[in-house]
Amino acid sequence: MRQDPPFDMNYITLTHLLERLHPQTLVVNPPAAVRNAPEKILVTDFPQLMPPTLVTRDRTMIHEFRKEHGNIIVKPLYGNGGAGVFFIQEGDHNLVSLLELFEQNYREPFMIQKYLPDVRKGDKRIIIIDGEPVAGLNRIPADGEARSNMHVGGRPEISELTAREREICATIAPALKERDMIFVGIDVIGDYLTEINVTSPTGIREIKRFGGPDIAVLIWDAVEKRVR
Repeated sequence: MRQDPPFDMNYITLTHLLERLHPQTLVVNPPAAVRNAPEKILVTDFPQLMPPTLVTRDRTMIHEFRKEHGNIIVKPLYGNGGAGVFFIQEGDHNLVSLLELFEQNYREPFMIQKYLPDVRKGDKRIIIIDGEPVAGLNRIPADGEARSNMHVGGRPEISELTAREREICATIAPALKERDMIFVGIDVIGDYLTEINVTSPTGIREIKRFGGPDIAVLIWDAVEKRVR
């Protein structure tokens, strides 16, 4: 079960249809688990690992959050590839206009997070196979860009996992295994977990291209283990 977002009613419908294949056919990742784990909401199960975060449409709460944290990131809950992600600096007068734009284009709440300066060092995609971290791909933002997604010019490079990143992976592993998630990609900036991607994790081709492991083989090994 892997396709690019949007995570919309078509996607949800496909999860319901694919559920009908069990138990005769193994579906990876499990459709019900994918449906119940939209990445920007699933991560809120681990508040101790996240940067300060707010999910709301309430302008007053957003303004209070900004007053407390200064520079913030505003993004849609179901975006992908960096689309619709805005960096609003302290003192920037465009926040109200941006919220008006979001209110017109999105029915669901928005995600607001404290800006993490460590993003200039990279936003690391860590691939987790069957609960175990196997490789990290750091994505460095282009000059003049707050986003690090490869879709918008982020420069990928293989990166060893730090002790903190392994701690994050170990903390979330039981929840992933409980949901029988075989193929997952998480995003880490500095010491913080920002997303858990289960719908369409990307990065495995780049990891192989830059000398990392062939993760496709590891995925199929995990699939075959379940079939057996």
